[in-house]
Amino acid sequence: MTIDRRAFADIMFEGLGDFEGLGDFEGLGDAGGAMPPKPSGIWGMAAEMTAVLPGYGPDIAANRAEASAAMEKPGYSAANRLAVKVSTRNLPVYRDAAVILIDHMKAIHIDGELDPVDTSLWFAKVARKDCTIGLNLTSNALDDPGQAFYENFTCGSERNYSQYCNAALEKRFDLQSAELDIEKRRRMVWDIDRTLQEDVARPVILHMPVILHMHAGSCWHPRVHGYTPMVNSSSNGYRFEDIWLD
Repeated sequence: MTIDRRAFADIMFEGLGDFEGLGDFEGLGDAGGAMPPKPSGIWGMAAEMTAVLPGYGPDIAANRAEASAAMEKPGYSAANRLAVKVSTRNLPVYRDAAVILIDHMKAIHIDGELDPVDTSLWFAKVARKDCTIGLNLTSNALDDPGQAFYENFTCGSERNYSQYCNAALEKRFDLQSAELDIEKRRRMVWDIDRTLQEDVARPVILHMPVILHMHAGSCWHPRVHGYTPMVNSSSNGYRFEDIWLD
């Protein structure tokens, strides 16, 4: 509730991350759920669905007031702040995002201390759940709910870092995967994604939400031919089976 996604993206991408509305790409960061949002994502929730999810609404002051009230119930306040460590991989793109998160948490009586972790130790630390709050970057191999849901949100999956487990919802993973009607499947995917976001079920340590989906560029030498960059995945297309060198 304390995260200002618009400000987060704009800071993260040095003024180029601003997006107008939710799901309408106008910069280098888009708000969305488990699936990449439109226009690049095929399965992302419609903007009107995303806008009503907890913490996604545009009234940041109201969101933070609600979050502060929740923090004050167990006794935290401006005079009695919660101290936590925010662990992240010790690379700029991770550290920068963690610093912004720490700043946003200050608004709701939480003081975060950055805990940068060497790359050689980060994934083992994540697998052990050895932190209180962790900021992670993750990517799906392709824009398909079969890959995204099963790998990140099923009970017992190694990449389900927060150990989220909803057996009833997992049955709906199977149903959408078997659905042949694309539009019907898309609506099923939206309903699943909405449930995941309402449950704050992101594969990041101790239930941090999806903050944003990043856009990036691809570069290649002019003598490389046959390369087709993908608009909705950083990994899909990496077999390079059609590439040839001049």
